Amino acid sequence: MKQVRIFAGSASCELAAGIAAAYGQPLGDLSIQRFADTEMGPSFNESVRGCEVFLIQSTFPPAENLMELMLMVDAAKRASAHKVNIVMPYMGYARQDRKDKPRVSIGAKVVANIVQSVGTDRMMTCELHAGQIQGFFDIPVDHLDGATVTAPYIKSLNLENLIFASPDVGGVVRTRAFAKKFGAEIVVCDKMRLRANEIASMQVIGDVTGMNVVLVDDMVDTAGTICKAADLLMERGALSVRAVITHPLLSGPAHARIRASALTELVVTDTIPLREPNERIRVISVANLFAHAIRNVVTHESISSLFV
Repeated sequence: MKQVRIFAGSASCELAAGIAAAYGQPLGDLSIQRFADTEMGPSFNESVRGCEVFLIQSTFPPAENLMELMLMVDAAKRASAHKVNIVMPYMGYARQDRKDKPRVSIGAKVVANIVQSVGTDRMMTCELHAGQIQGFFDIPVDHLDGATVTAPYIKSLNLENLIFASPDVGGVVRTRAFAKKFGAEIVVCDKMRLRANEIASMQVIGDVTGMNVVLVDDMVDTAGTICKAADLLMERGALSVRAVITHPLLSGPAHARIRASALTELVVTDTIPLREPNERIRVISVANLFAHAIRNVVTHESISSLFV
């Protein structure tokens, strides 16, 4: 069996350390040289010749995180690594997965092309914005489910009269899959947008009177949708509203909106590090999940067994 080496990009150091510890070995020694104009150059300070290399980096903004990861892949390939696998807990640009209006790019496909062009052998990620993005890649993609770590926490709360809510029509499939783990029903918050990150109106499809509601989504950016949905659900008679999100982007006014909202708590994972503390946010780590997945890849065991 090939030796395994795990390395961290600068944007995911804490998560990578957790993954390596859960896997049972220390992080590899990697340096990132930075020039005065912010240009970067990664270099491995130990041999990776013939090794199975795993490079861990979420590609949330800025785009330099993606560039850094691609340079790490290139450095590993040129250092004669046997295989180079990238662990991208959060894939940036995944929201741009189709042409929803004329003359726009499909950012997710562009990222897929870049990832493959540098010689990546395999990609591991979590909770893509749309599952079909896997089809943009011509290499194996291990798509892990964030609910694997968040659903047990919700179960531990032993909430009665539990119902799940999708913050928009597009998230119904994800919410239904989450609710199926509990044998519960779902409702939908139907929203209309004027432009990105700005909601014109919202209405609830379904009855939440006397229910403990859990909103389910893949990411939260400015928190406008999730907070408006929580406030509306409470107005419609819900006993409490929580939200379960995999990727906490939390841009701009997000933290202030969460503190001022009707949310009892926001449950997130550590695919993206929090930029500031927030007493309303509970973070659940995906380190063990990724470590287990890496082990199964190395030993050629099933990945789907982790969450099916």
